[in-house]
Amino acid sequence: MLFDVFGTVVDWRSSVARDVNEIAARHGITVDARAFADRWRALYQPAMLRVRLGEIPFVTLDVLHRQNLEQVLGEFSLDTLNEVEKADLNRAWHRLDPWSDVVAGLERLKQRYIIGTLSNGNIALIANMAKYARLPWDVILGAEIARAYKPQPEAYLGSAAALSLAPQQCMLVAAHNSDLQAAANCGFRTAFVARSLEHGPAQKTDLVAQGDYDIVAQGFADLATHLNC
Repeated sequence: MLFDVFGTVVDWRSSVARDVNEIAARHGITVDARAFADRWRALYQPAMLRVRLGEIPFVTLDVLHRQNLEQVLGEFSLDTLNEVEKADLNRAWHRLDPWSDVVAGLERLKQRYIIGTLSNGNIALIANMAKYARLPWDVILGAEIARAYKPQPEAYLGSAAALSLAPQQCMLVAAHNSDLQAAANCGFRTAFVARSLEHGPAQKTDLVAQGDYDIVAQGFADLATHLNC
């Protein structure tokens, strides 16, 4: 069982906003921290697209986040941060809080299945997050292993191959229809778990399953129950 991480496992929006508020307060600046987090996240796909198109060589998500941070700091008048502060803020993505159902659900699933990540996050980012959030992964897989960002097929197929498994022996769990559809196209089994607040209360996307998935679950506890864990 492999899991998308950002949005599916962890609440990136509130967690990043928390760190933004803390650093803004130290500088005596008032900032809309959730808008900052949203804007930073909005640059995520365009940055990865440059890698997918071959415009730049593969670099880790930490590097892409750091490049994007410079732009967002300028837009929100926080560009007075020094290099140490910028590096620490970039590591906000290493300190993301899990949704309330996640840890207990993963512990149940771990009793029966290998559980791991299939994330665009790099190994150091996901490992640090696991320590911070007490996420009990057996293995960290995804973009850095495959040297390809989802939804490129190599990200899914390379993660299955790293476990010496055929794609049909793997299930992707995600809160994003596009991710699941890409995984299904690679032969993966699929499980949809809605996270209706990933983008805040005004979220309009990924509120319901939009594919013929193997499982549609109401959180990780329900997912574990579906799988007799």
